[in-house]
Amino acid sequence: MFKIMIEIMRYDHCGGLFLNCLKKDAPMPIFPHEMLREIYEQPQALSRTLALYLGEKGLQPEIGARLSNWINPHGEILIAASGSSRHSGLYAEILLEDLCGLAVDVEYASEYSYRGGPEYVDRRHPSVLLLSQSGETTDTLAALEEARRQGHKTLAITNAPASTIAHEADVSMPLAAGEERAIPATKSFTCQLAVLYILALYEGMHLGVMDPEILAQEMAGLRAVPEALEAQLDAWREQTAALALKYSGAATFLYLGRGIHYAIAREGALKLKEASYVHAEGYPVGELKHGPNALVSERVPLVVIATVDHGLEASVRRYQKTIQLLQEMKAQKARVICVANAGDAQVEALVSDFIPVRPASEYLLPILEVVPLQLFAYFMAIEHGVNVDRPRNLSKAVVEK
Repeated sequence: MFKIMIEIMRYDHCGGLFLNCLKKDAPMPIFPHEMLREIYEQPQALSRTLALYLGEKGLQPEIGARLSNWINPHGEILIAASGSSRHSGLYAEILLEDLCGLAVDVEYASEYSYRGGPEYVDRRHPSVLLLSQSGETTDTLAALEEARRQGHKTLAITNAPASTIAHEADVSMPLAAGEERAIPATKSFTCQLAVLYILALYEGMHLGVMDPEILAQEMAGLRAVPEALEAQLDAWREQTAALALKYSGAATFLYLGRGIHYAIAREGALKLKEASYVHAEGYPVGELKHGPNALVSERVPLVVIATVDHGLEASVRRYQKTIQLLQEMKAQKARVICVANAGDAQVEALVSDFIPVRPASEYLLPILEVVPLQLFAYFMAIEHGVNVDRPRNLSKAVVEK
């Protein structure tokens, strides 16, 4: 406890009132930065977003009416997005393929619109899902224009229902994250994941590949996420503040995740880069030994996502392979920060630092496990003296001037 209080005092210079926001009995937390405030707003932002789509009896009927003609006859989807939104697209790719049996490709929005010339024809004719927090990102707007030129059906998920992308797409599924002032995306990202999960539940039901009982269980799990997130925030905050101090001298981080958690490894690495200016890269767990392991050293730690859904066989298999890697990294004397299920003594014994996450279903775990990575990026930025809300050379929406 003494060490934690010293840590709190170290950060108090950042905003003068940070000590107040760390007191668990403080009724009105005061945050020194918008990024920290927005991380803490995520339970409420998720609750508002879920209320748009979930009624007492399940999915709101109007959601089905909106989406009924969006999916193409062959079940092909192309996702176009940039930055954090592309990482949510990688999450959606696994989600829609695993739960719905759809064929999904994820493109960088900045690449999709330039794949061919004016006469290029996409013979697959996929439905196009556009992800953009602002709804005004130039590259994603260009991707929307290209999709419309091709005659593809389009669906927009944005945090701005009055934005250009939301207005011009055939279907819009807005978020209710609220205004996000810090440049690093936090609450808009987790709300994107939630809406993509709802989209997968709808498509699974619409295509007849999801049993009604399973659908009800998944919706119940989704409804429980805001409360589970809120219950863990304070512990994550204290732990990641201490970890940022411990790892502040690292030159590079390698973030690793397997399956749907690879998207979160990519997002965690991006958050660290943009918030703290510390280099990081995200890789699938199995790719570490295909080159990147040569970098691992005292100055290059690993951040590994090793959560598991014990009720899903595929998740258990992925987890077991991740355990194998952790055993090898322990023998290699690598420094490892690991995000894993609370109470997982096997993982805790293999790693340098262990961040617990409450158990959840495989496809909901990413919404929880990304939050301690956001907090770690925040505190690393503080350690490096970065204006975390306004990192250099970045803007909230990448638009042409």
